Amino acid sequence: MTKRLKSKYKLNRRLGENIWGRPKSPVNNRDYPPGEHGQRRRGRPSDFGIQLAAKQKLRGYYGNITEKQFRNIYAEASRRRGDTGENLVGLLEHRLDALVYRAKFVPTVFSARQFVNHGHVNVNGVRVNIPSYRLKEGDVVEVREKSRKLLIVMEAIESAEREVPEYLNVDYKAMTASLVRTPLLAEIPYPVQMEPNLVVEYYSR
Repeated sequence: MTKRLKSKYKLNRRLGENIWGRPKSPVNNRDYPPGEHGQRRRGRPSDFGIQLAAKQKLRGYYGNITEKQFRNIYAEASRRRGDTGENLVGLLEHRLDALVYRAKFVPTVFSARQFVNHGHVNVNGVRVNIPSYRLKEGDVVEVREKSRKLLIVMEAIESAEREVPEYLNVDYKAMTASLVRTPLLAEIPYPVQMEPNLVVEYYSR
């Protein structure tokens, strides 16, 4: 279950960045950390602090991933051939809730998790309610028939706030989406700069 329901925007203010790119984020008006001492002058962060912030930002962006889950994803990324940072973001984009969000079936990464949890999607014709389910390239994710007229779905599809990335194939008539290929970091539409290389340094200490 989520560790951050009512206070999710505190992460934005703590990091000083609007990591989800949402227009209603309080960091747009208050670009200082939350709390009694938030407006105090910030000291220069250490190398460890910079690495930790990069890890918190990337992990926080995907909504409700626990530290244990995130560390396990990193461990798998490090075992694979190639650049570990690229492998890490690639694995994160293979999550079912990430694809549901990227395909604009829902407005936020948090609603994507809830949408999957409540059984609104099928994968290759089979109902799947596990947000962390890892998709393979070519898997077809479909919004179930009874869920297609939900207000949250229709508003998300019509929203001009985000664009569907090129590594997805989305058909809004059939309400399906599939991962065409594993994206590179440069292709993923993060609203802020993500630095998976610093995450690798953090876990490699």
